[in-house]
Amino acid sequence: MERKVFHAMYDDDDKLKEAAQLIVDKGIRIKEVFSPFPIHGIDPIIGVKRTRLAICAFMYALTGTSLALLGMWYFMISDWPMNIGGKPNQSLIDNVTSFLPVTFEFSVLCGAHGMSITYLLRNGTVPGMIADNPHPRSTNDRFIMEVTTDENSSMSADDISKIISSTNPEELSEKEY
Repeated sequence: MERKVFHAMYDDDDKLKEAAQLIVDKGIRIKEVFSPFPIHGIDPIIGVKRTRLAICAFMYALTGTSLALLGMWYFMISDWPMNIGGKPNQSLIDNVTSFLPVTFEFSVLCGAHGMSITYLLRNGTVPGMIADNPHPRSTNDRFIMEVTTDENSSMSADDISKIISSTNPEELSEKEY
């Protein structure tokens, strides 16, 4: 069986969504969509599962909260207790209200940095990596839909090409890989 990849280019995100819906309705699975900005509503059309990134964000923030409280306990209570404003320094519970702003900010810091690193690693967009977008204009003003014959083995490449062409793309490229 021939292994081909089709890239259909559209000039509007609504046209891409309509074309994706028509293609999916005909039984073709879309592998990827490349766009210069997020297209709201495309995920359920092309079958992208809900992300678990929010779980990672919670875990990173929880790590930040734990590290902040542990650090403040060590610095302000265990290692070098200070009397600041007459506040007692015998336990963390006595000072927790004073430590809340710093704890919150450190949680946000760890959550944001952890999410950024996870996002870059998960998407393969670490600085210095070569981009794998099919066309340079997909980061500027064009929307590209990628369909492969590997994921649509029940149809021939010619049938897939005809169905994609029926959606009137601005440009349709076909490559063997």
